[in-house]
Formats: sequence, C-alpha cells, structure tokens
Amino acid sequence: MADDLHEECGVFGVWAPDSDVARMTYFALRALQHRGQESAGIAVGNGSTVLVRKDLGLVTQVFSDADLSAMHGKVAIGHCRYGTAGAKGWESAQPHLSTINDVIIALAHNGTLVNFDDLRRELIAAGIPFRTNTDSEVAAKLIGYFTQLGHHLRTGIRDTMRMLEGGYAMVLIRENALYAFRDPHGIRPLVLGNLGGQNWVVASETCALDIVGAKFVREVRPGEIIRISDDGLKSQQGVEPRAAANCIFEHVYFSRPDSVKDGSSFYLMRNRMGHRLAQETPVDADLVIPVPDSGMPAAEGFAAELHLPYGTGLIKNRYVARTFIQPTQELRKLGVRMKLNALPDVVRGKRLVMVDDSIVRGTTSKQIVQLLRDAGATEVHVRSASPMVMWPCFYGIDTGTQDQLLAARMNLEEMRDYIGANSLGFLSPEGLLGCCPKVGYCHACFTGRYPVEVSKQYWNDRFLEGFEPTSLERSPETAHMSIEELAARSEREFEEAAADEKVAPAAGVAVAAGAPDEKAEQVETGAQPETGEQHV
Repeated sequence: MADDLHEECGVFGVWAPDSDVARMTYFALRALQHRGQESAGIAVGNGSTVLVRKDLGLVTQVFSDADLSAMHGKVAIGHCRYGTAGAKGWESAQPHLSTINDVIIALAHNGTLVNFDDLRRELIAAGIPFRTNTDSEVAAKLIGYFTQLGHHLRTGIRDTMRMLEGGYAMVLIRENALYAFRDPHGIRPLVLGNLGGQNWVVASETCALDIVGAKFVREVRPGEIIRISDDGLKSQQGVEPRAAANCIFEHVYFSRPDSVKDGSSFYLMRNRMGHRLAQETPVDADLVIPVPDSGMPAAEGFAAELHLPYGTGLIKNRYVARTFIQPTQELRKLGVRMKLNALPDVVRGKRLVMVDDSIVRGTTSKQIVQLLRDAGATEVHVRSASPMVMWPCFYGIDTGTQDQLLAARMNLEEMRDYIGANSLGFLSPEGLLGCCPKVGYCHACFTGRYPVEVSKQYWNDRFLEGFEPTSLERSPETAHMSIEELAARSEREFEEAAADEKVAPAAGVAVAAGAPDEKAEQVETGAQPETGEQHV
C-alpha cells in the first residue's frame, strides 16, 4: 500500500439559475481532485428532474465538453471519490441517485458513517432495496424513509442526522433546491460561498470557491442544514452541535495549501509546523529538501528555523495520475521511482534533511531514502511534520486497521532502521496543535481518543493487541434508537409542536427555523399536506 493517507472525497454544490452550473461544478471538482481520484460525478437539477453523469476515473476523464453542454439546470452538485466505506466500482461512484416516490434526489457525501451497517440492515428489514454497500446510499435511503413519514425533505434530513454517527459533510439536490449539512462535531469540512445576490455555493474547501469566483462567507456549522432555492438561503439546526472535532489531517495534508481555514491558509500553518519541527528535532546538515509537493511548506519552515540551505533534491513526475492500467511486475518493483527521481547534482556528497508531511506506513519513506543514497547523499535525516500516526481512523481516512501503521508496530529506533535513515524525528501532538487555529480537533490518529463513539463490534478486530481506544463522548440517545422508534418520536414531536402552534403561534418561528417554501420542500406521499411547515 502507498505510504500517504487518502481522504474519502470532495463535494461541491451550486445554486445559480442563470449560470452554467454543470460547467461550474466541473471546474470546482478539478480544484478538489486531490481529495479523490477513483471516480467523479455531477448531478444537475433543471426544475423538472435531476440528471446524473458519473464514472470511474479523474474528472477530466469522466466529463467531455458535450457531456457538460447537455446538462442544463439551475442547481448542481459534484463529487470526486476515494472510497473508504463500501465496494469500489461504478455503482459506488457518486452522486448517489435515489427516489422518494416521484421526487428524484442526488446525494454526494464526504466522510464515513460508523453505524451504517446497522442502519442498512434495518432498512433492508423494512423492505428497502440497496444497489451498493456504501454508507452514502444508506444515508440517501434513510432520508427518503423519513421524508415519506414527515412529508418534507428537510424533515427527512433532520431525522436522518439524528441517527447518523461518524464524520460527514453532505450535499443533496432535488430538481429545484440544494441542501448542505454537516456532522455535529464538524469532523469533515464544508464551507459556504456567495456568487453574488442569491447565488450560492458549498464546497469541501475554499480553493473550490476561488476557481468559480465565489466569495467565502463562512463554514457550514456543525449539525446545520442549509437549503437554497428560489426562496433564498434558509438555515436551521438539524441536530445540536457537539464538541468541535475538526479533522487535524486537513491541516497536515488533505486540504490544498491555498485553501483557508479560520483566516489562515494551510500553507502558512504547514510552514509553522516546519519551524516547530526544527525546534523539537534539530539536526546538523548541509541541505533541507522536501518530499514534493506536500512536504514543501514544512521543509521551507524547517530550513528557515535552523538557517540551513533549502533546495530541490527530488523531482516529481507530475503526469503520473491515477490509472486503471496496471504496471507490470517489473515496473511495480520500481515503486516510488515512477513518481519521484533524485537530482544527483544537488544531493551528491550532502548531508540531507528530508521533510515529509507525514509517515504512515513507511513504505514510501524507505524507498525515497534509498533513492537519495543511490544518488550520492552521505546522510539522510528524515523529519515528519506530523506526529506518529498510531491509531486507525473511522471517519473518512483509509486507515481502517492498526496493523497498517508503522508507528503502531515499531518504536522510533526500529522505524529509523526500517526506513534506512540516519535519524528520524516527528512533530509532537502539542507542537502540531500549536501551529493551528485554536478550535477543537479530532486527533484520534495520534492519541486514540475518538470524538464519536465507535462500538466495540465495529472496531473489535481493527486494533493490535494491547491498544484500547477511548470514546470521548457517548452518542446521543437518538443514535441508539431503531429507525421505527425515532420515526415514532419524530411524529410525536411534530404533533406536539403543531398543537402548540394552534394554541399560541410563535412570532418569528418561520425565520428562526428557516421555514420551507412549499414548492421546494413538499414531497407528496399520498397523505394530506401538513400545516405549520415552519416547524420542519
């Protein structure tokens, strides 16, 4: 397996009735391509129906100019995927298309749901069919189930959020509305931007806003539901926010350096990490070089802190992209040489410090160290701008089992010997957090302290002997209910709210709750339309 981590995907959504929303989504996905290279897809709502185009491959491989020209509409969502939950293949590509009676919806999801197996079994027992084994389809079908009971799509999203556990950022469209919602811990990122007037976009990162000319407004709040339609932008709190747990690896590696979080670019944060790394693990050397491209900001900071020369010792082949043409066994043996090559004129006779963003499985680091020695380096000191990755992630990163992780199996000296370095150093967890904005983070991959409760049944066979994870917070009561129990509770709550409204209508409730307009929200289910829509 490759040494670098992979995040599950990137999502984008746009409401712009007078613009080419399909083409805008295409370019936004190009900006988010680093988040997933397995598949890509775009769904467009044109006021009457929803059209979806998706396939395996990179964004540029999936869409032609003719495809985009045929996808006219007022609202669109897009997705680029690296799968972590469920089978890989065309059926697992997103956006996921589903129906609620005569209403077509499309959903795109970034993250992983830790309780999707249980929810899937319940839905199957209720007679709901599935085409894939993905958690994204579970979310779409659960939204459909609750929407049929509550008659409004946003009711379905709200009740689904009450049952979901894990990290997620989702965008969803029907023919005439865009929805965006985020897990209550804010583990997976989602930002809101404005294109001018009542035209809006949502995306995994701000770099996607930049490419379409949108102005960053704010983050989608943890537990929030946003709906955008002809009625404008409406917001409501779907579930109560819980302790903030932003994914710390967005800062280390996932997000593009030019994306911004809490007023600071990820480039600047990573440069600070390099400075702090040099303070914690200094070394006497002739030259500091990065592992391109992700190690560059930290390497620059490391060199500046120790007043060492900074240079380019490794050249990246930028035309090596994800491909479905497998190399021969002989080429596979070359490993990292298909992506990187050393510059002998630069590294020969030098004591090098090689700075990378992280060391996860150790395979790539081992090959790069040998590559530099073969090119004539006299010493190779390796530094990681993140702490030791010792625990698997369950919220959207492809480290599902602990035996994949080098630091979980070896001590520092054993790791140094394994990769063949003269010395090896890691940034401390405290040092990393000191380089990032002062908000709450999920750093379970370093500490084993998980913000979202993960049942022992789910993780029982994923840890090495002697490792015991810690759940920082018990899941809310609704997450432990059956689907039928939550549906009954939701119905009681709706009836109580409707009764209260008849007795004493509350001024301003529609604004506070983001009352839906009937055209965008109502989903006919054969029952009479409900009154008091502001309670949805």
